[in-house]
Amino acid sequence: MADDIFQGYKGAALEMLKKFNVRVWGQAEVTTTRGLFKGTVLPRAENDDDRHIVMKIATGYNVGIDIATITGMKETGYKKANYKIPEKEFPYTQGLPKVKLIGTGGTIASRLDYRTGAVIPAFSPGELYGAVPELAQICNLTTEKVFAVFSENMAPDNYRKLAVAIGKEIENGVDGIVIGHGTDTLHHTAAALTYMVQDSPVPIVLVGSQRSSDRPSSDAALNLMHACTAAGHGDIAEVMVCMFGPTSDEYGFLHRGTRVRKMHSSYRSTFRTIGDTPLATVTRKGVFPIKKDYNPRRKDKKVTILPYFEEKVAIVYYYPNMQPDIIDSLVENGYKGIVIAGTGLGHVNKPIYPAIERAHAAGVHMYMTVQTLWGYAHMFVYDTGRDLMAKGIVPAANMLPEAAYIKLGWVLGQTSDPEEVKRMMLTPVKDEITPREPYNGYLVYQGGVPEVEEFIRKVHK
Repeated sequence: MADDIFQGYKGAALEMLKKFNVRVWGQAEVTTTRGLFKGTVLPRAENDDDRHIVMKIATGYNVGIDIATITGMKETGYKKANYKIPEKEFPYTQGLPKVKLIGTGGTIASRLDYRTGAVIPAFSPGELYGAVPELAQICNLTTEKVFAVFSENMAPDNYRKLAVAIGKEIENGVDGIVIGHGTDTLHHTAAALTYMVQDSPVPIVLVGSQRSSDRPSSDAALNLMHACTAAGHGDIAEVMVCMFGPTSDEYGFLHRGTRVRKMHSSYRSTFRTIGDTPLATVTRKGVFPIKKDYNPRRKDKKVTILPYFEEKVAIVYYYPNMQPDIIDSLVENGYKGIVIAGTGLGHVNKPIYPAIERAHAAGVHMYMTVQTLWGYAHMFVYDTGRDLMAKGIVPAANMLPEAAYIKLGWVLGQTSDPEEVKRMMLTPVKDEITPREPYNGYLVYQGGVPEVEEFIRKVHK
């Protein structure tokens, strides 16, 4: 057998396949000390180890089998899979809304390149139609890739370009905008666009996926359908994040861009509204508002684009025994703004006080948020808070640390006058500060608690 039928395998794993005459893409039965595995032998990524054989089993999931446990292998069939997403012409349907999908590099629809192990995004209308044909029943979709970066590489210049691109699409008369984005920093971009794109006449919906399209539990297709429904048919003309609601496929949530946060590394329902309730739920049947105070869709093409950002802004998460050189180094490196995520109601330790005074004297704008996420920075309660305010730190109410960081960068991109900065920071654009948090804006389900377990038994059967 030629080595090209053992794609990506090397060393001991390659010798194991050759020994039992089993090919990549072969259907095989693998006997191990842990039991029998049946499935398709998959290629390995070029940089993977040589100690495992990877199979796709009947559930659709991939498993890695340690070759040290394998006692026998038998090929029972062979069929090479085609993992490329088929491309079909996206049909135009009279009467459906015009939705523009702007790509930033997120893999909302994708296929897996087994040579490298990387996920390759599908993005053209034809590719998306091939991956999610239901989209053609929701809207007339066009796409544009503004840039292609992993979400952790998103930066202020990307925010500015997105804001300008959104403004142009609104002027061109689209009925809604969807932005495909990686989930890791999705909430940062949502906050940035909330500040940079104001008074939009149409919905602007950021969407991502926690699991790529080749996985049976992928949330990509449903999230994309929900986002297009919200953008094309929904009445909420704001910057929103659209992701899974519950862990099931029942509905999605629409979260306001300044009050949303990624709260789990792998759950599909990772995005939560913090200190408030989501704006709405969304299904393929439509958008169902939870909150009544939102900007409604309009028929005009007027929008305010404010694509400003000062990059020399930092966010500092306070921890016990933090040293003053943390603050001093930011000042020495020319930072103009610092957001602190403090303990409790907004506190840091006394050894940092001199560094804070030096920062204030150097003209650095400092704002306090709370690392509890829920709740307000109440700096009048204890001497610590009062002392910090006297040294130049301004409490940022219940702004989320990330929303405050993004807003301070946006504000300092427009002015450096301390009073004007303070006025803009403490004037809400869209609920980054709220006068109060609703009684049901803080619900943490804790497993093991009797009443919670009873609720779970009733709802999830």
